[in-house]
Amino acid sequence: QVQLIETGGGLVQPGGSLRLSCAASGRSTGRFVMAWFRQAPGKEREFVAAIRWSGGTQFYADSVKGRFTISGDNAKSVMDMQMNSLKSEDTAVYYCAAGYGTINSAVRIPSQYDYWGQGTQVTVSS
Repeated sequence: QVQLIETGGGLVQPGGSLRLSCAASGRSTGRFVMAWFRQAPGKEREFVAAIRWSGGTQFYADSVKGRFTISGDNAKSVMDMQMNSLKSEDTAVYYCAAGYGTINSAVRIPSQYDYWGQGTQVTVSS
């Protein structure tokens, strides 16, 4: 079992920055893919970014590429996401997810993840 706790959400103006963190505890996540998804009101959960602990390969949604950067410390079981140049359309609840055995072609699919955090709200508004 893996427990995931997100921190770092909040209210920010358009163009601003936020940094989200996800701390994992419980089972070792060394062979996991760790990811961020988000869900806005009335919309489906969508992929944002992911990182494979083994090798450090990163994946991004086109909508955040160049603005968001995912990173992680496998030894500390902590994953971060730096979000810059935030837009109103980035407003959503952001969820941390961990998937064991998730293959690269499936990292964008929510059902491929085994564990989820409780979510943290990010609001981009003036």
